[in-house]
Amino acid sequence: MRESLFQLSPNELRALASAFRTGRISSPCSAPALSRYVSEPIVDQVAAAIEEMTKIGYSSAGISYALDLVADCQVNTSKLDDAVQLVMSGPQLAGSERRDTGVVVSDLFRNAQENVLIAGYAIYQGRRLFSELANRMDELPKLDVRMFLDISRKPGDTSTSDEIVRRFADRFRSEEWPQSSRVPKVFYDSRGLELDWTERASMHAKCVVVDGHRVFVSSANFTEAAQERNVEIGVLFESIAAAARINRFFAALADSGQFRRVL
Repeated sequence: MRESLFQLSPNELRALASAFRTGRISSPCSAPALSRYVSEPIVDQVAAAIEEMTKIGYSSAGISYALDLVADCQVNTSKLDDAVQLVMSGPQLAGSERRDTGVVVSDLFRNAQENVLIAGYAIYQGRRLFSELANRMDELPKLDVRMFLDISRKPGDTSTSDEIVRRFADRFRSEEWPQSSRVPKVFYDSRGLELDWTERASMHAKCVVVDGHRVFVSSANFTEAAQERNVEIGVLFESIAAAARINRFFAALADSGQFRRVL
C-alpha cells in the first residue's frame, strides 16, 4: 500500500500534506475524503496507506510530515534523472531510444579544456576513435591526458615484460594513436604481465573523466565495434565529487607503482 504514495506527484503530495496539517482532513480518513486530492485510480490504495500509518501511531501532523518527505524524494529523484543520461548503443529499432557511445565520447574529447582520464580494456582502430582527442591536444598544449590501458601477456608468450610493453608502445604509436605532435601519458597494470597466469589481472574498467566534473562510465571498449555497433550501455553525468574520486583512485594506482608508465 505504501508504494501508492510514490505514484502521487509532488504537488498532490504537498496538497494532501497541507490538508492534514491544517485539519481539512483528519486521520483516520476515508477514500471519499481523499478524492479531492488524489486521482480516482489509486485513491483506495492511498487511503489504505494512510490508515496503515494511523494504526502504527502517526498523528495528522506526522502524516503531513511524511507526505512532505515523499514529495521531496520525488523532486530529488526527478533532478537525478535529469542529471544522469543513459547512453545506449545498438541496432536502430523503431521507437527505441539510443545515443551512440562514439558520439558521446567524441563530444567529451572535443570539448576538453584541462585534463582527460581514460580507462579502457581493448583498443582497436584507435586512430579514428581518438582523432578528436589528438586534435584537442594539439590545440591546447596544456591539456593533460592520461590513459590507463590493459597490456597483457598472451598465452604461451614467454617474452620479458619489457619486450611486451615495448611492442605495445610501438603498436599504440604507429597504429592506434593519430599522427599528431603529442601523445598521452599511458599507464598499465604490471600484474597483467605475470608469468604465472594465476597472478595476472586485467585493467578492465572503462570510463572517461573530463575536466574534473564530466564522467562517462560504460561497458564499451575503445574499439570501432563497441563505439558504433555493439549493444552497450553507459551513464554520462556531471559530478565534481565522483570525478575527483576516480582521478584519485587512478593516481594512487600510479603512485603506488602498481600501474607503470609506458615510456
